[in-house]
Amino acid sequence: MEERDYREQYAHTRRSLIERLGDWEDQRTWDEFYQTYWRLIFSVSLRAGLSREEASDVVQETVIAVAKQWKKGQAYDPEKGSFKAWLMSLTRWRIADQFRARQRNPANPAAAVHSESEDGDHTGIIERIAGEDGAETLDRIWEKEWAANLTDAALRRVKKLVSPKQYQIFHAYVVKEWDVSRVTNELGVSAAQVYLAKHRIGALLKEEIERLRSESA
Repeated sequence: MEERDYREQYAHTRRSLIERLGDWEDQRTWDEFYQTYWRLIFSVSLRAGLSREEASDVVQETVIAVAKQWKKGQAYDPEKGSFKAWLMSLTRWRIADQFRARQRNPANPAAAVHSESEDGDHTGIIERIAGEDGAETLDRIWEKEWAANLTDAALRRVKKLVSPKQYQIFHAYVVKEWDVSRVTNELGVSAAQVYLAKHRIGALLKEEIERLRSESA
């Protein structure tokens, strides 16, 4: 299938992910939501100082919280803020829940885990999240991880729109940062194919990133 056909088919069937979440029975949409945002929530939780097991719990509890609020008609209000900020707020509470659980169970080995702050001290992240300065710290973490997750999610979506060969060339040249000669030698393609893949898929990636941004605005 030609690249144009992929794009036309995708555009024809696609609606805003956030808008489609209102359909509680639409399992495909909820799965897409999970695949788009679970890495973000997991990464932020790890950087906040949680263990991998605790971070996994945060992912599950945050997605459940989103689903419950949507089902009750209590989802985010675009007039009061962005979806990104709303999701961050839900994630923040779930992270705080994990630290409160640590305090209730100090015998848990995970309770000994601390996060090192930027200035090198070892103040527990729970105190920093609870306080005003902590909120700003988590905000910075969220913004960095949000940007990285946006690109990763866009790449996963774009991969579905192009041929496997084109994406392989793009991934090697742009993501892995191989030089042109290595790409041509190892993948058996011409330099022209490398530059064409970079141009075409780069344009698709930019469009998809903007689409994701508009969905979460």
